[in-house]
Amino acid sequence: MRKTEKPASDPELRRKVEELIAYKGGGFNEQSVADIVENALKLLTDVRHSGDVRVIQTALRELRYAFKLFAPYAQVRKVTIFGSARTQPSRPEYQQALEFGRKISAAGFMVITGAGGGIMQAGHEGAGPEKSFGANIRLPWEQAANPVIREDKKLVTFKYFFTRKLIFIRHSDAIALFPGGFGTMDEGYEALTLMQTGKSQLMPLVLIDRPGGTYWKTWDKHVREHLLRDQLISPDDLNLYQITDEPDQAVKLITRFYRNFHSSRFVKELFVIRLKHAPSASALEAMNEDFSDLIVGQPIQNLEATPEEIADDDNITLPRIAFGFNRRDYGRLRQLIDVLNGL
Repeated sequence: MRKTEKPASDPELRRKVEELIAYKGGGFNEQSVADIVENALKLLTDVRHSGDVRVIQTALRELRYAFKLFAPYAQVRKVTIFGSARTQPSRPEYQQALEFGRKISAAGFMVITGAGGGIMQAGHEGAGPEKSFGANIRLPWEQAANPVIREDKKLVTFKYFFTRKLIFIRHSDAIALFPGGFGTMDEGYEALTLMQTGKSQLMPLVLIDRPGGTYWKTWDKHVREHLLRDQLISPDDLNLYQITDEPDQAVKLITRFYRNFHSSRFVKELFVIRLKHAPSASALEAMNEDFSDLIVGQPIQNLEATPEEIADDDNITLPRIAFGFNRRDYGRLRQLIDVLNGL
């Protein structure tokens, strides 16, 4: 058996698990749920330490509840706002976050924050509770959920940072970072790493300085003078983020990303990009020439919805292009998306 193959399931165990699922009335993704149940039973012999099992138990509960919470809003684009919980309302950064929250929600986005004070509360104040989600974290000294989101049903509180971070990225269509501490830096680097490696969808990542500020400009200088100069990242990786000190510009950078681009996914060896408007034959020819370094196998071409997308009912009415992507140069892929948005 190859290492990539799953070991054969115990037929009798699978039958009993399927009976249990039927007893509960069935539902979505029954085969995947059966696999989860079988793997949970393996904890009886595979994991001895009770603390390790509690991590799995809590993570599963938190993720299940969070996915349920976000599900009714799956068709609404969302932007996650990160920044310091210590930023006071008198600070210009707070007022910028409030303005950004108001304007991005007016552009049709919902807002996700960590639900605390400071920049997080400002984002919620701007968007309003009806267009806000809160992903709080239990800490011994901070943070209680801010008063904007505290009584709202779209608030979820996590024990673990890793489940919370997964939800931030999984349900975001854009990320806005205001000046903050270790947590803000952590979330920013996490988002960049996931996009750089193709482990998350490409999305706008906008770094917002206070007016005339140098917080993100200094960070960018460090990235260029150390990471880039020492060849620890590629020059194209710099395309994965943008810097501004104007909330209006931040909103434009996010909304322009979705001017034509809708979404993307892999279908076997093809990278499929769904669009609002299909490119012309001449535009395809130019993209194949300009982005030949990205292409392995099939060239960039217009395509009908694939059987896999049809089976998943995955945006099948949208026009789309597809090509063999080298699965490496995501900064260059971001440039291709920018070209598509300019058509």
